[in-house]
Amino acid sequence: MNPTTASEQPTVVLVHGAFADASSWTGVIERLHSRGIKVTAPANPLRGLTSDSAYLKAILDQTPGPVIAVGHSYAGAVISGAAHGATNVVGLVFVAAFAPDEGEVLGEVAAMSNDSILMAALLPQRYPSANGESATEFVADPAKFHDTFGADLPAQTGAVLAATQRPVADAAFSDPATRPAWKDLPSWAVVATGDRAAGSDLTRSMATRAGSKITEIDGSHLIMISQPEAVTEVILEAIAFVGERQLAGTLG
Repeated sequence: MNPTTASEQPTVVLVHGAFADASSWTGVIERLHSRGIKVTAPANPLRGLTSDSAYLKAILDQTPGPVIAVGHSYAGAVISGAAHGATNVVGLVFVAAFAPDEGEVLGEVAAMSNDSILMAALLPQRYPSANGESATEFVADPAKFHDTFGADLPAQTGAVLAATQRPVADAAFSDPATRPAWKDLPSWAVVATGDRAAGSDLTRSMATRAGSKITEIDGSHLIMISQPEAVTEVILEAIAFVGERQLAGTLG
């Protein structure tokens, strides 16, 4: 695979999902860096789909040059909303990710998966919102974290990830999605066949609807941790595609 030249290469923006932080991309970042590819992995606020998408859009707008936005899990919805109308985003990569359509609510569509056991693993807790009122956020039950998110990882790794998880606000599951960027941009999707969090059936059906080029990998929801090389290869495929498109446009 021959990615575009350094001057044409996009910056890869890796966005983590709920119950996680940017360190979940460590293996992928190392592999992209080894190939000389520019990468950033911003913190996803996890305070609601509307506000998280607005935050990421500001980051995308301030990232120079072309961008490929990569989202894991909940962040699939975030990148899709944030990239709509962003003139520098040239492609999307969904990794075990949701890709909702306009008006869909993640809490409702997630409940439709037959493969997911996520809802049974969530524990509600309260936090003070910006206006001083009490609001709801969710954490994943540490006792259920390994089986739900990363059954193909060592149990000790799952325990560490459970201990360091970041809670997600209820608004992430209740805010309706806006017009998705996948309607206007080329996209790729990694479907983890053993995904028990987002649900393999749901991520596959959403990727199919989005017209994404689908790569199925045998692994858990945390596929970018358990198989970073395979996930990196899909991102490299996206980079090569947009590079060829840029070259064709230049020659044309």
